[in-house]
Amino acid sequence: MKIGCPTEIKPQEFRVGMTPDAVREAVAHGHEVIIQAGAGNGAGFQDEDYRAAGATLLGTAEEIFAAADMIVKVKEPQAGERKMLREGQLLFTYLHLAPDPEQTKDLMESGCTAIAYETVTDAHGGLPLLAPMSEVAGRLAPQVGAWTLQKANGGRGVLMGGVPGVAPAKVVVIGGGVVGTHAAKIAAGMGADVTVLDRSLSRLKYLDDVFGGTFKNQYSTAGATAELVREADMVIGAVLIPGAAAPKLVSRAQLSEMKPGAALVDVAIDQGGCFETSRATTHADPIYEVDGIMHYCVANMPGAVARTSTQALGNATLPFLLNLADKGWKQACEDDPHLLNGLNVHAGQLTYYAVGKALGIDVISPALALKS
Repeated sequence: MKIGCPTEIKPQEFRVGMTPDAVREAVAHGHEVIIQAGAGNGAGFQDEDYRAAGATLLGTAEEIFAAADMIVKVKEPQAGERKMLREGQLLFTYLHLAPDPEQTKDLMESGCTAIAYETVTDAHGGLPLLAPMSEVAGRLAPQVGAWTLQKANGGRGVLMGGVPGVAPAKVVVIGGGVVGTHAAKIAAGMGADVTVLDRSLSRLKYLDDVFGGTFKNQYSTAGATAELVREADMVIGAVLIPGAAAPKLVSRAQLSEMKPGAALVDVAIDQGGCFETSRATTHADPIYEVDGIMHYCVANMPGAVARTSTQALGNATLPFLLNLADKGWKQACEDDPHLLNGLNVHAGQLTYYAVGKALGIDVISPALALKS
């Protein structure tokens, strides 16, 4: 198979879909890999690294899209990239379609087959291709939240760990999954007073068993959330419903009850955000204010630490990438129902129920798509 990896063009996106090590593995499996010149620069991988691994370098994205059987990316294809997709071409990347009707429409019209990293599952009910970026984003959230809290950035001027005689920042993490756990761990490590909210008692028991008194946890109800948010210096939104739009857990009305200059960090912004007042921002202009509350809603947070993120993502995607290339997407998905769960679009039809529900589009089952 001819595997193509273009340069990411989303603003401030420095990650790349394939590392030189991934190229070397794919070439060893007998595949041809074409990389856009400069694609890895932002993550610290030079063109010479890719050539040494066996890749062919091409100058433009148009050449990559025209030649490749499979396109491997990081972020969802932008409007210009979607125009270059063609019928029968395989796209393997993050998609986050539920809050993005325009992308969904374009992918369906292209006739391509699109497999989304974020809906591939594993035997334990996890999301193995989302997990590494969730870990990165979770660990980044308190770091960027602490920056947002600085007075020069519009925040309350509160130090995460306080100092002797001065209380630390109060941090509320909504969601105790991968993002929330890593966010809580780092925030607590910075010395903050941290509480994690979740609706799963088994997850809360796990957090208590593993982390003990490192941070607190509480069952998530509307009342408990409202009370904790009211007293928080920072709220980290870390709720995910696989493939679906994120639920709105903090309303605009609640902002007036919060401490002026408090920070909201919405890690769920890729799925539409879990605060009513959230809107996607970029690393170039990451924060904005609504009713005196500072919002950090960067839609590609892991792009800020591109080298770490690229390596972590590459470790997770490589086995699936090789299976798709070795077997073709149909056989690979037939052999692996967890990979089949990643199928979102095929031949003009939507194949992921949560996206169809969010956007009001008819869906066919992935199993039926395999037969088409």
